[in-house]
Amino acid sequence: MLRIAVFVSGGGTNLQALLDAKDRGEIPNGEFALVLSSREGVYALERAKGHNIPTVVLARKSFPDAQAFDQAILEVLAAYQIDAIVLAGFLSILGQAVIARYPRRILNVHPSLIPSFCGAGYYGLKVHQAALDYGVKVTGATVHLVNEIPDGGEIVLQKAVDVLPGDTPETLQRRVMEQAEWVLLPKAVAMLCDGAL
Repeated sequence: MLRIAVFVSGGGTNLQALLDAKDRGEIPNGEFALVLSSREGVYALERAKGHNIPTVVLARKSFPDAQAFDQAILEVLAAYQIDAIVLAGFLSILGQAVIARYPRRILNVHPSLIPSFCGAGYYGLKVHQAALDYGVKVTGATVHLVNEIPDGGEIVLQKAVDVLPGDTPETLQRRVMEQAEWVLLPKAVAMLCDGAL
């Protein structure tokens, strides 16, 4: 049974998709043992408490530098005996120390078909705005392993989603979440827990 920490920064819709999948028995070899947020007061923390999952808030701006932030993350993960990390809308970039400690044990979901609209600076609505600006007819989501290059790790799963006439970044974001992110992320986490990655 892998002990998993889910890293969040906002409402926690991807966290909810994971919790629902766990409740349905779709992640039999994983346990959500911690939710770590980069921000106080976000709804993802309430979702965790509703499932009796411990929560920790570590705000990047509370630390003098990235190394201190990474060290604090590693200390929390050690305290909770965490085996794997899932980035579910976590808006801070993990440093080399964390990535090195969890090789092939960190998953991220990104709201585009990598290598399109990814890398430093592409997050949240910015990704969907870029897709609309470019005029693509298909976008989607990607779950990938995390390495030291933002959105540069090995692709695990992808799913395409149609861009519709009249889409706004908000409507596109919602469709990508519902049709791709919430489907792919639980599946990828189950694969990780089953030793399939």
